[in-house]
Amino acid sequence: MDAALSPYAAVLALMLSVFLAALSVLRIAAGGRDREGLRRRMARAGGLTDAGSGTARTGLRGRVLDIVRRLGESIAPTEREVLSEQRVCFLQAGLRGHQAPLVFWGVRLALVVLLVGGAFLLRFSAPLPGIKRSFALIAALGGCLGYYLPLFWLRSRTTERKRVLLNEVPDVLDLLVVCVEAGMGLDQAIERVSREVATSAPEMSQELRILTLELRAGKDRHAALRGLSLRVGLEDVDALVTLLIQADSFGTSVATTLRVYSDTMRTKRFQRAEETAAKLPVKLLFPLVLFILPALFVVIIGPAALQLGDIFARINP
Repeated sequence: MDAALSPYAAVLALMLSVFLAALSVLRIAAGGRDREGLRRRMARAGGLTDAGSGTARTGLRGRVLDIVRRLGESIAPTEREVLSEQRVCFLQAGLRGHQAPLVFWGVRLALVVLLVGGAFLLRFSAPLPGIKRSFALIAALGGCLGYYLPLFWLRSRTTERKRVLLNEVPDVLDLLVVCVEAGMGLDQAIERVSREVATSAPEMSQELRILTLELRAGKDRHAALRGLSLRVGLEDVDALVTLLIQADSFGTSVATTLRVYSDTMRTKRFQRAEETAAKLPVKLLFPLVLFILPALFVVIIGPAALQLGDIFARINP
């Protein structure tokens, strides 16, 4: 039995190791640019040069990303509509690099090749009857995992980022209300808030910073606000952008608009907290029944059961 299960355990171990390697490549692609920029800014702040950054980029990480990017170029879609939809997905996941889609497709191709190749290697290195019978299933499973696991990772990253942004928006909106009511213009208030919340709300601060840079570059305010809504991908931000565009178009007070919407956001945040608290008893029911109550029954009934066993053993020797 152990000999029959060992090939399957080897397949699972191989798939897990390949997936972890691909996940590390995706994380490097996602955060490498930000880390390098942070290192350069810290070096400039300390009076140092960033001569070593080019060497770091040409190291092992740069070579791996270059190989994965070339793989992605061979299978990435070329239609403009598909590329636009994918660009939106990567922006909402926080991946703003131009090479991110190519790296993503390259990782998918590499995972498929490695997992299917691992199935072939296992087929010929461990010629057991069970492997021969289930070889097609193992290869198909490896191909499906290699193709869909990066997609699941991207969706999970997008969902987590939207959750973080949803928690950061009310605080950012409150500061924006304070700045506008203090007499600042909307553009100056957005720039000031992006600097003030850099530590407490880093994701929203980065989005507002991009919005500020677009406005400085001469982009139309309505288009820049719509771009912010597209990058964030939240209904609350969509509604806020719509209100700001309407207030700017019809000449109504931006401060009043932000104040009313800030109160609405606070109410919705409180309602979400109440909803989460109301769901807790139902979510705790299954762990309580499956794990806590059996242990409690063993602790309470166990000694009585042992005593009853001793009594019956004495009655019927």
